[in-house]
Amino acid sequence: MSDSVFSCFEARVVPSVILCATKHGHSLRSIVDDQRGEIDAALTLQGGVLFRGFSLDGPNAFHDFATSFGDALITYDFASTPRSHVGDRIYTSTEYPPSQHIPLHNEQSYTRDWPMRIWFHCVVPADAGGTTPIANSRQIYADIPQSIREIFHDKQVMYVRNYGNGLDLPWETVFNTSCKDDVERYCSERDIVCEWKKNGNLRTRQIAQAVSEHPVSGETVWFNQAHLFHVSSLAPPVREALLDAVGEEDLPRNAYYGDGTRIEEDILDCIRAAIARATVTFEWQKDDILMLDNMLTAHGRASFKGKRKVLVAMAKPHGKMTPS
Repeated sequence: MSDSVFSCFEARVVPSVILCATKHGHSLRSIVDDQRGEIDAALTLQGGVLFRGFSLDGPNAFHDFATSFGDALITYDFASTPRSHVGDRIYTSTEYPPSQHIPLHNEQSYTRDWPMRIWFHCVVPADAGGTTPIANSRQIYADIPQSIREIFHDKQVMYVRNYGNGLDLPWETVFNTSCKDDVERYCSERDIVCEWKKNGNLRTRQIAQAVSEHPVSGETVWFNQAHLFHVSSLAPPVREALLDAVGEEDLPRNAYYGDGTRIEEDILDCIRAAIARATVTFEWQKDDILMLDNMLTAHGRASFKGKRKVLVAMAKPHGKMTPS
């Protein structure tokens, strides 16, 4: 991509992301207004666009920027990680302990409904670490052996979740309600099997895609979180302790083939290796905004030291429940 495509940017292409630095006299909103078509095209081609050198004053300004692309922001429904709500459909990034690495994933690819676009806004970069690794989902798909791709394409992935018990998010947080009828209605509409256990806690099962076709580019992408939900993603001591404490059926989360059979760990290791080969490390600077096509680019988080604050917004719902 030539510099002329972004007439008010100095741009250079790196794997998956175009880095953009402002020249004098251009506001963030004017960039979107003047270059939206080119930004949209770059997003589909490269998978992401980084806006650098701008300043945003709080979550409301971030909200206004994200909505300037023409789509209303969406809520974080059927959550799998803890976040805080800091503004109108603006959230913190996943609030796992700083020592914990978050594997690469496409947002909500464990469901049949997901955002096509996701924005990250760095309010406070970490003192050390805290990078956001990213990876091209098209490259991951192409790098996974065909035999494995075919198995997952045919069988899909079943996600089993057990909520609460101090081990994972309570179901009230995940479904944004304390009404069991609301949970059952939500699950019924999305082909999620829900089961209320004797202790009042909830177990759900849902079969979702393992690969998907991008609605604009038509390209096939690796699009699931089997490698993240599967019990093998846990460190061996943690895995063994959980299995001893609650057993496989009551693990906070696990992933199976769509027919309910176990996914072989060596296959998951092969998938994780393909993700690792596609990974590019992204270093944050204060006030950066990273805009990703959620189907084309996976993201994660490295461990860090010190304070780190990154806000998240999502838009363009796609999937089974997408409004017509």
